[in-house]
Amino acid sequence: MSRIKRLIQSYSKYVAVPWRNDAAAAQRVIFCVYNETEELRLRAKIDEFEIATRAAGHEWALFDLTDTFPNWIASQRYAKSYFQKPSLLPTLLPKYLTYIETEFTTFMQDRGADDNFVVALKGVGSLFGFLKVKEVVDKLAPMAKGRLLVFFPGSFEDNNYRLLDGYDGWNYLAVPITADKEF
Repeated sequence: MSRIKRLIQSYSKYVAVPWRNDAAAAQRVIFCVYNETEELRLRAKIDEFEIATRAAGHEWALFDLTDTFPNWIASQRYAKSYFQKPSLLPTLLPKYLTYIETEFTTFMQDRGADDNFVVALKGVGSLFGFLKVKEVVDKLAPMAKGRLLVFFPGSFEDNNYRLLDGYDGWNYLAVPITADKEF
């Protein structure tokens, strides 16, 4: 059985467990961790995560971060300047996080996402080099009243997450789900 299939099975078992209503925002976050080389396989199987979520009696919404950076930078008045001098970009990146927050807020309102929703984030690898996943999750988790599911291309070891295995990891209180971990 493929690693993505095992990840789906692990997620299915976890999402079927009754939810606590008194969990803090950080405790309502779920990280589905997979090897970054399996990104396309995971994207092809995202519908199976939705099926598992709905089978457990919850609603589903999928928020895609993949194109948020190009959409945001294209909307900037001086976008050409940033392409000519990328060293100026770090001063503008806090506004990118604000853009993601605004887009996510609109997305949640449009879907009427309540405390029975799993709101999934795909495309977090596209944040690499611009924002830390932890910063984005910290901003978005309180907005997701149900569960925030993060499809995380990287690794999880000793309570340490590493995006794309590209730099030192960070700790987070989220529930990690991997292909190798059974619930």
